[in-house]
Amino acid sequence: MFPDVRLPLVRQLAESDAPRHYWHMGDEDGRAWLFEGVEGDGEHWAVRQVEVGTDRAARRYWWRHLQDEHGFLTDQPLEIWELTEIPPESFEAVWDAAG
Repeated sequence: MFPDVRLPLVRQLAESDAPRHYWHMGDEDGRAWLFEGVEGDGEHWAVRQVEVGTDRAARRYWWRHLQDEHGFLTDQPLEIWELTEIPPESFEAVWDAAG
């Protein structure tokens, strides 16, 4: 894998004091994505992400683990109108369980 040029920006956003928002999205096949988003430059960027596959295996992505052979932290702004906002505790429970 090549070094990811997103690392400095994602880390800066993740370590900032900017307000967090938590989002969920699922598809018809049973996959789910959960995001911790931070606003930067007028857009919401994922700083942590959990992907849950149809096999119920969960994978975590963040600035210390941006990508692997299964997936990657989204590299596009979150389209929040397509997402459902969730409580921080819900995101944290899934994040911790995926650990």
